[in-house]
Amino acid sequence: MDSTGHDFSKTSTYDYYLPKELIAQDPVEPRDSSRLMVLHKDSGIREHKIFRDIKDHLREGDLLVLNDTRVLPARVTGVKKNGEAKVEIFFLSPTTAGSEKWTALVRPGRKLKEGSRVILGDDTEVTVGERLEDGVRYIHFSPSDDPFAIIHKYGTTPLPHYITETHAEPERYQTVYSRPEKENSVASPTAGLHFTDRLLKEIREMGADETFVTLQVGLGTFRPVKTEDISQHIMHSELCEVPEDTAAKIRETKARGGRVIAVGTTVVRTLESFALHYGEVRAGRLDTRLFITPGFDFRVIDALITNYHLPKSTLLMLVSAFAGYDLIMEAYREAVEMRYRFFSFGDSMFIC
Repeated sequence: MDSTGHDFSKTSTYDYYLPKELIAQDPVEPRDSSRLMVLHKDSGIREHKIFRDIKDHLREGDLLVLNDTRVLPARVTGVKKNGEAKVEIFFLSPTTAGSEKWTALVRPGRKLKEGSRVILGDDTEVTVGERLEDGVRYIHFSPSDDPFAIIHKYGTTPLPHYITETHAEPERYQTVYSRPEKENSVASPTAGLHFTDRLLKEIREMGADETFVTLQVGLGTFRPVKTEDISQHIMHSELCEVPEDTAAKIRETKARGGRVIAVGTTVVRTLESFALHYGEVRAGRLDTRLFITPGFDFRVIDALITNYHLPKSTLLMLVSAFAGYDLIMEAYREAVEMRYRFFSFGDSMFIC
């Protein structure tokens, strides 16, 4: 508990009131016409802009770091073999590259015993395997199957559970800079959804640069906190990667006194994970379970572009750690009062 009486170890500390109608069901068009709150950490001043105005708050020499992952159409519906029960499989990731064994969430999980077989589409049969932690199961494909091709054939984009009425095209849940060869996530790095190709070009023309990392968004990012004591929360492992070009640009930016600006919490967790593991950001790949809460010592990022996060979520804990708990909660209260749009298809905040 800090001097103001906040107990940062309790999940309930990170709760706030959010009217249901402020949960965005569809994105705005164009992408960069969403609203933007600029939150100055040092002064506490808040400014209200349109996202494309972020150019006014960037400087020559700044470095934007973006997550270039792409969302896999990971939600697949099937039928239990020798029965009519519908089964939903939410594929998470292969256990190894090219593996026929995947981790997944399965519904109805309790009724599917180990060894249960499920038919996907007209002809593909998979087997439900053992139970892992936090409701995760193994799913086994036949060795002759191509799991990615099957998921693409039968899968749909796994929008978050709170988006129930959307009319948006699936591509609207992808960033404009996502890369097909990085199609390995089950949720979008949504802070990047506000950028257009034109806005990125204008940012480059004003003297700021951009670079990319990859974090394969999985359960570690979006799994809700179910324990009151946050130290008991299980952070699932997520694979992240930093290319040599990115590591070099970060070193150069820091050396000349520029700002490293993370576009989204997945970028924060990637860069800070590498700094903790290696003592610096260097090229490589690692699995991260980093859970950032107030008191965390940020070593890499200087500013953050992020959306508005769910109450009592690990992401709200992360932004509270970066900007300060009281400042974030005041900003969220003001966002509610001013009818900002929340969560994945919602508005944005620039913490600088």
